[in-house]
Amino acid sequence: MKDRVKELELLIIKHKSLYYQGTPEISDAEFDKLELDLKKIDPENPILNLIGTEVKSSNKVSHKTKMLSLDKVYEIDELKKWVDNKAVVSTYKIDGISCSLVYEKGKLSVAKTRGDGSVGENITSKIMWIEEIPKSLGKNSIDCEIRGELYCSEKNFVALAEKMIELKLDRPSSQRNIVAGLMGRKDHLELSSYLNFKAFDILSEEKTFKEEIDKSHFLKKMHFDTPPIELHKNFKSLEQSIEEAQEFMSEGDYQIDGLVITINEISLQNELGETAHHPKYKMAFKFPGEAKETTIVDIEWSVSRNGILTPVALVSPIELSGAVVSRVTLHNYGMVKINNLKKGDLIEIIRSGEVIPKFLSVKKEAKGEFTKPRQCPSCDGPLSEVDIRLICNNEKCPVRVRESINNFVKKIGIEDLSEKRLDEMIRKGLVSAIPDLYRLSTEMLLTLDKTKEKLANKIYENINKSKNVELIVFLSSLGIQGGAYNKCEKVVHAGYETLEKVMTITIDQLIDIDGFAEKSATDFYQSLKEKQGMVNELIELGMTIKSEEKFESKVTGLKICITGALSEKRTVIEDRIRKNGGIVVSSVSKNTDLLVTNEQTSSSSKFIKAGDLGIKVITEEQLRELMQS
Repeated sequence: MKDRVKELELLIIKHKSLYYQGTPEISDAEFDKLELDLKKIDPENPILNLIGTEVKSSNKVSHKTKMLSLDKVYEIDELKKWVDNKAVVSTYKIDGISCSLVYEKGKLSVAKTRGDGSVGENITSKIMWIEEIPKSLGKNSIDCEIRGELYCSEKNFVALAEKMIELKLDRPSSQRNIVAGLMGRKDHLELSSYLNFKAFDILSEEKTFKEEIDKSHFLKKMHFDTPPIELHKNFKSLEQSIEEAQEFMSEGDYQIDGLVITINEISLQNELGETAHHPKYKMAFKFPGEAKETTIVDIEWSVSRNGILTPVALVSPIELSGAVVSRVTLHNYGMVKINNLKKGDLIEIIRSGEVIPKFLSVKKEAKGEFTKPRQCPSCDGPLSEVDIRLICNNEKCPVRVRESINNFVKKIGIEDLSEKRLDEMIRKGLVSAIPDLYRLSTEMLLTLDKTKEKLANKIYENINKSKNVELIVFLSSLGIQGGAYNKCEKVVHAGYETLEKVMTITIDQLIDIDGFAEKSATDFYQSLKEKQGMVNELIELGMTIKSEEKFESKVTGLKICITGALSEKRTVIEDRIRKNGGIVVSSVSKNTDLLVTNEQTSSSSKFIKAGDLGIKVITEEQLRELMQS
């Protein structure tokens, strides 16, 4: 047993050091397994509390407040026990390296890595190349430290790899290790411009917060990109975010390996405190995964409802995380191109709860060059190369049509209209776009195979029944980019409770809504505008979109923020405000009309800011009176 403990200690130190040098020899999943094995044998082993790796550079910088690591759980039941019915926030656990940005009087002065938690490496000269990191905080001329994660998006990774090849440098093997690799370089500092940064924490003696989620709102106001953040009042809500994060692992444009869960109340965080290794008020929920090597047998390309071609590798069957794997997602065209992926390549793949496992890196290349698709696999039409994607621009492409209509049918809830029947409708020319569903007659439906009068009438009735639909359901059925149900729900509940208001929303207004960053807001906005003609057509065909039910009251049209303890659940009061025509906002600004709190005085940042801006402060009881009058 002692020999095994020693072996695991040496392996963990070795691979942690290699990871931070940007030259990992094993996957994250394999490293996590080493830590888990040691934890089972020797749970108090100090190696488990090792943070980062020794900083070998002479350019060392101390951390005023230690940059701790995170404790980890892998099972839902363990996470549920840790949460213990507390209000928590969740954000993506980004697969990059931690970074600290120190601002003095609003100006970026020093940037540093986490290092061993107490001392990091000065990377200021490299961080200055990253455009999306603010070098000045504008009007916020405060002393503060911003902490976040440096990472590389798929789009930037492809562009970076092309640039490194052009400079005759070694091509990076994966997004996972390129960040540490660039931070360790002594030359070509300009390559750091291809990296991304998301901020998740702020430390400042000049700025206090009552809730963790307020930090995210403040960081966004200071023009930092932040990871998606969700506030959870119950565990069911958190489980939904876990499912969405697993989908993002397969489909997202940057790499994550789980979620970071943080207790929302700052006062409770202070009570719980920290160990020498990790804060007791944060927990990383990591998706248990397993990585193995296999060989590409062939590459298939499929078309999405938005016309994007998605590559999938058919691989030599291999058992991974309890399932036999024969198909692996290759992300996008750019990743196939830059990695020169083709038949015969030996690749590393990982399965971490995704439906389809994903490609990590090439372990051994076969001879030859990758083959770029010359035409759409569905309609044989021409393809356009846009950034890292191949796109079929034919709006009448059979697969594009089928996928968009099928998505609408499922989301809007038309029963008895199976994919098989839908395919037949498209083949026979009965349907070529979503609005065509509402032009179908029972006579047309009777032409379908094995469809008698009773079934034709039933399908016709179900189609017409779907004409009366809730606004959130309708929006989520349109196939808006980044327009999943929960995102559409956030838009509607932010005060855009009618179709007219949603269709006239701006990018800036979307950014102000929880869960939207600049990119996701832009994607949502542009995609929504593209759907305008179809929406008008559906309404002309008799579709009725039910707005959120609201009542006129003295809070109608007012922007209302809430802080502090309440007599009822906050979600109940927020819903009541919305139903009475009010708009719930998560932070105080010059546009806020009312701050609701039961505290006469408070150190809450919202309370202080409301006083500074002259915003009216009322109690919960006064709010109730306004809504009843």
